[in-house]
Amino acid sequence: MASYNLNEILKAKAGRTGNQVAVGLDDVARVKVLSPGRQVFKRFIRNRLAVFGTVLLIIMFVFSFLGPVFYPCGQKEIFYKYDSQNINYALAKEITSYTGYTLSSDISVPRTVTTSVNSVAKSLIEADEDVAILLSDDGEFLLRKVNDDVFVLSSVDAPKVASVGEGRALIGTYDMISGQISFTGQDIEGLLEALTKNFNRTGGNFTFEGVKYSYEKDVAKSYNIYSEMDGVVTFDNSLPESFAGAFEKAADDSAFSFTAGGKTYCIVKGITGSDAYAVSGSEKNALVYTRLTFNVISSDVKVSDQLKANALLNISGGNSFDVDGVKYKITENDGLLILKDSDDKEVAELSSFSVRRYTGEDSIDYDLKKEIEEIVIAMAESGKTTEKFMYNLPYQDENGIYVYDEEGNLQYSEAELTVTQRYTGEYVINCDQVIYVIDMFASSSKEHILGTDGDGFDVLARIMYGGRVSLMVGFVVVFLEIFIGVIMGGLAGYYGGWVDNLIMRLVDIFYCLPSLPIMIILGATMDSMRMDTYIRLIIMMATLGFLGWASVARMVRGQILSLREQEFMVAAEATGIRVRKRIFRHLIPNVMPQLIVIATMGMGSVILTESTLSFLGLGVKHPLATWGTIINSVSSATAMAHYQHIWIPVGLLICLTVIAFNFVGDGLRDAYDPKSKR
Repeated sequence: MASYNLNEILKAKAGRTGNQVAVGLDDVARVKVLSPGRQVFKRFIRNRLAVFGTVLLIIMFVFSFLGPVFYPCGQKEIFYKYDSQNINYALAKEITSYTGYTLSSDISVPRTVTTSVNSVAKSLIEADEDVAILLSDDGEFLLRKVNDDVFVLSSVDAPKVASVGEGRALIGTYDMISGQISFTGQDIEGLLEALTKNFNRTGGNFTFEGVKYSYEKDVAKSYNIYSEMDGVVTFDNSLPESFAGAFEKAADDSAFSFTAGGKTYCIVKGITGSDAYAVSGSEKNALVYTRLTFNVISSDVKVSDQLKANALLNISGGNSFDVDGVKYKITENDGLLILKDSDDKEVAELSSFSVRRYTGEDSIDYDLKKEIEEIVIAMAESGKTTEKFMYNLPYQDENGIYVYDEEGNLQYSEAELTVTQRYTGEYVINCDQVIYVIDMFASSSKEHILGTDGDGFDVLARIMYGGRVSLMVGFVVVFLEIFIGVIMGGLAGYYGGWVDNLIMRLVDIFYCLPSLPIMIILGATMDSMRMDTYIRLIIMMATLGFLGWASVARMVRGQILSLREQEFMVAAEATGIRVRKRIFRHLIPNVMPQLIVIATMGMGSVILTESTLSFLGLGVKHPLATWGTIINSVSSATAMAHYQHIWIPVGLLICLTVIAFNFVGDGLRDAYDPKSKR
């Protein structure tokens, strides 16, 4: 039997006149009563804005959750491209400082010694000396000059044999109370008597046995006693007779070494004078220092530090030496020092002119180094400060590794290089080089529909993954708000009394909490703790949910206060149903329509809150994508003006999603309560 709607029957009987009609029992029997759920659904689908919002939400969910499955680009995938950029390619300069290479790892050289090598080496060159001794708490070290470019630092056994005084030396302290002298070294007999004869409380000086002494007040009634040493030489009697004169002359001339009796002695100038050290014959080479650099000629050979150290030791004399089973030698060709292997193949050139990548790496072709050196020399002679030339430079990938084609040939591109002299005497080489760089802020293309952002990420992929996070945040926060609000509001509405007062006062407290300042403080705290991005996201969702349950609790309480006195609740209480079931199986289901409306309308506000916090840098952090962080990546006015393809699509998606949730919420409210629409 066919069923009819009561409204349709009334319209059919009344016609278009609008007159009242009578409906009989046979007409009522023909009416099919729709279930409450179907009635709500029919009222909902009749609301065009609600249907439009539903369709929008379905599109958003498909876009955010299914889109990344089929889209080839990932959320954190960085894209690169070959591009020509003007860079600081190289730095050229004349080497003036000395670099050390280890000869023996068994010898520990103190830092105080290594840091003084450069200054001592330059002083030896200026004084035309060949050897100097460097002292430390761990022993004595000898710096021997091979030539002006190479020095060898050795560990030696060098006992002190003599000293020549300049100035004065503290020899003791005189105490007026005890009347005694406390000597710092050997006691000097008769000095106390000589001091007391010439003593003056303000200080003074006197002579004893041909030596001048002075005394000064220290603390209380004590005085420091000094011996005034003026070129006095003290030395071991076992030294040759010519030693004293040679030592004194060398000290006056500020020499580093002198010879006496056929032996060489080193001089170290101290605070109170100069000391002579007898250098034994047992030298142990520790380091070799040079101001030469090794310009590799053949890229097939790796010049290790061990090879460099041995080459520097054999820099003169043309002797061959062995390193890792291969014989090498250094030869001179047209004034250039060339390192060759056993096959007489040129391995490297030793030069005092350094050409390196601006980063310090030694990865420039030998031919380019020589061309830059010739240009710099010509610039110095002509007085020019800039010069340009053309050269083929190799491609490099993102790791700085040279790029080869399928046949193994190095890929080159012609570039114009500009050499500029700095005021420091260095020369900077700039050029437009084709390098493998991050594809930042690329425009729309087949590979990247919405282009890329400042980190080389695909914008469309980031928007898809960002939609996942933003929608997930909305659902989780609203779920927490409703979960806490239903429990607290249900208890307050059912029990009333002091329970209601307690929970409502708690609700008032949460209404008074300033949510935005709390989130700002929380965001700053998580920044200082360098918290993981995903943990930060969980804490943010929990905080937003915990701060937003108060309005839900107040609504649930009001509904339950009106429902608990109705007949069905009286019947439930009369049948002895437990309190928990009365609340959560009879009262709460009657509040569900209002909860659904609150949830759908609250989704939009939560998404806006999350986007705002992430935009301000207080929410989810890079590189995890949300719609707020994507806009934050182009937050400056200049970036927004130039990169509209990044923030405009995200802004539209946020607006459409919030509007869709509001449309759905309005539609559900009208569907559940048709009277409210009137």
